[in-house]
Amino acid sequence: MAEEKVSFKQSLGLLDATMIVVGSMIGSGIFIVSADITRSVGSAGWLILVWILTGVLTLTAALSYGELSGMFPKAGGQYVYLKEAFNPLTGFLYGWSFFAVIQAGSIAAVGVAFSKFAAYIFPGLSEHHILLNVLGLDISAAQITSILLIVVLTYINTRGVKEGKFIQTVFTLAKIVALAGLVIFGFILAARGDVAHANWSTGFTLGKREGGSIVPYLGLAGLGAIAGSMVGSLFSSDSWNNVTFIAGEIKNPAKNIGLSLFLGTLIVTAIYVATNLMYINVLPLDAIANAENDRVGVTASLQIFGGSGTTVMAILLMISTFGCDNGLILSGARVYYTMAKDGVFFKQVGVLNKNAVPARALWMQCIWASVLCLSGRYGELLDYVIFVVLIFYILTILGIFRLRKKRPEAVRPYKAFGYPVLPMLYVLLAGAICVLLFIYKPKFTWPGLGIVLLGIPIYFFITKNTKSPHVDYTD
Repeated sequence: MAEEKVSFKQSLGLLDATMIVVGSMIGSGIFIVSADITRSVGSAGWLILVWILTGVLTLTAALSYGELSGMFPKAGGQYVYLKEAFNPLTGFLYGWSFFAVIQAGSIAAVGVAFSKFAAYIFPGLSEHHILLNVLGLDISAAQITSILLIVVLTYINTRGVKEGKFIQTVFTLAKIVALAGLVIFGFILAARGDVAHANWSTGFTLGKREGGSIVPYLGLAGLGAIAGSMVGSLFSSDSWNNVTFIAGEIKNPAKNIGLSLFLGTLIVTAIYVATNLMYINVLPLDAIANAENDRVGVTASLQIFGGSGTTVMAILLMISTFGCDNGLILSGARVYYTMAKDGVFFKQVGVLNKNAVPARALWMQCIWASVLCLSGRYGELLDYVIFVVLIFYILTILGIFRLRKKRPEAVRPYKAFGYPVLPMLYVLLAGAICVLLFIYKPKFTWPGLGIVLLGIPIYFFITKNTKSPHVDYTD
């Protein structure tokens, strides 16, 4: 077939790669999850500390991934790293989980968020507007809107990487400017000294916020609260690794992927901390904790811009989630393509169309993400995804240690920053969060783990009568 002779085109520069990192990370979480964090940790100090700790963890992981991206500068990213560091089964379990939960779940969650905020401007798109009932399942206008968003963005990305790149760069720059403007206007127009003083008077008291006061936790419950609150901030900071999946389309990938990971995660961390500092200076902690439907961004925007604040924030969030979903859709399909080339996924997915993009992988991803849009709410998908994500982040960071021993002679344009201390610190902290989530949020962690383990029999079934081809990911 002629389409099998088509190869990826290296048409993405450093700016494009950085915009993919930033755009994939910033969705709607920064405007929502601070409410739950404030309820869980109680004080202004801990609200900011949770976001700083999340930023440190994310930056540490991103800098560590720079070493792996330099070693294996081809499409597939984390799937390839795990396969090369451990074995094909480990790589497959990530790819399987990536398809079943991580990427498709994130695409669906961001799509659901887009529709919720679109309903501020177009009330007919509300989740309360039920359009039809299929087999006892109510399908709302918001769910249909989410699916249409995913379908449209998928179609655009099948037209070529340049089309997806244009949308990503334009919408990401727009949301960076808009977020910066929101923070600046917040401090200039709406900052209230009395509110900020009252908020910061809570210091670093750790406790559950109830009725305007902080109820301290007993024993290890405080650690569980911190871990639980970080689900939101970690999800909001996730998907930074998406740029590694499209390595085959980035110019000078050995250099630009690692650099884009650092620049992108640093930019997002700075924006997130600044946004939360703005919240604290504009809104009382109770207003943050009890924002309607957890929409802290909307509450802050109303304080800053008055009656037009809702519209301002709705537009900002639509821009943000639109660009975020585009980045997730663009990059995710490359993992399934690489798995198919390795013989561990549907063979038909391992081809490129005439526009040099994996169109079949894009449409398969679109279908599954659309199904998830019909089945889960934003918060449920958020909790469901993050536990599985952390497990594979930990394994990938451990893969750096393994590869240092397994392939000491390999070319490493970048080396993990602070090795071995910082990577191991990440493993320990992320591992502790996983354990605490397993204890305190079993409703979501057990199903996530179950999906990962389900991949084991699937892998052996797929590979029973096939021999995986040898693929060189290092050049």
